[in-house]
Amino acid sequence: MIELRKITYDNFDECIKLEPNEEQKSYVASNIRSLAQAYVSLTNNECIPMPYAIYDNDIMVGFIMLSYNKADENDDENTYWVWRLMIDKRYQGKGYGKETMIKALELIRTFPYGKASVVYLSYEPDNVVAKTLYASLGFVETGKIEYGELVAKLVL
Repeated sequence: MIELRKITYDNFDECIKLEPNEEQKSYVASNIRSLAQAYVSLTNNECIPMPYAIYDNDIMVGFIMLSYNKADENDDENTYWVWRLMIDKRYQGKGYGKETMIKALELIRTFPYGKASVVYLSYEPDNVVAKTLYASLGFVETGKIEYGELVAKLVL
C-alpha cells in the first residue's frame, strides 16, 4: 500500500539519495534540486509546494512533488501541478508510479490548499513511459510546451 509522507529531517537524507536509472536522469531533476526549488518557490510566494516521499510500508521507494498555484495575472484559475515523480531505480517496474499517481490525485481531490478544477503536469517529449502512464490516468496533452516539456492536464 503506497503512502505519501512529508519530507522531514528524519527522511531527508534517504530521500536525496534516491535516483532513477541512468538513462532516465535526463527526464527528472534530482530530489535535492526539487526540494531546493520547493524552497525557492515557497519563499517567493510563487506556489505552495507539496513534496512527499513515497513509501511502500516503511520502505521509501520514490519521491513526488505536487504544488498548489493560486490564480494570478498569468493564470485565471487555481490549479494543482505534479512537478516531479521519481521511483528509485531499485523499485521500478512494480507499479509504484501508477499507484503513486492514483494516491496523489486522491490527495489533490481533497483540495488540501484550496479548490481547483484542473491538474497539470509536464514531461519530456521522448519519455514514452511517462506519457503512457499519465494518459492511462486521463491526462490529455494541451499542445503547450514549457521548458521543453509537453504539458498535459486532467480535469478534476
